[in-house]
Amino acid sequence: MSKEFTHIDRNKPTMVDVGDKAETKRTAIAQSIVQLPEEMKEHIAEGEIKTLKGPVFQTAIIAGIQGAKRTSELIPLCHNLPLSKVEIDIKLLENLRVEITCEARTFGKTGVEMEALTGASVAALTVYDMCKAFSHNIEIENTRLIKKTGGKSDFGQA
Repeated sequence: MSKEFTHIDRNKPTMVDVGDKAETKRTAIAQSIVQLPEEMKEHIAEGEIKTLKGPVFQTAIIAGIQGAKRTSELIPLCHNLPLSKVEIDIKLLENLRVEITCEARTFGKTGVEMEALTGASVAALTVYDMCKAFSHNIEIENTRLIKKTGGKSDFGQA
């Protein structure tokens, strides 16, 4: 069986009809990496960046959660899902790399991959926004789906 695009019907955009699908527990984990420039090193203390706008990582966590909750407003044809959980985890790694992980969960008829990806992306954009006064040499890289469960198929990568 060949794969087909799910959001196109007779060459026009359409929202996928999930009405006949079974409700299942669905989870997704996505990740974004933010590479901070060397000049940011002096602004990091105790695993956080403190700015006049507030603590960067704590603010990015809130922004990522808000982003995940508003995914259907941002991405055309995306279903509005009742999320049961959105969790953002931010780790400062070696070489000023910031690892942002977003886990989203729901019990429903369609997956939460887009919510997890949006949450990770919005958190990464918030780190950029709050740090750009120090440097514009910030890179957001490698936003990807790490894992999904529920529905027809599971997905996971190392």
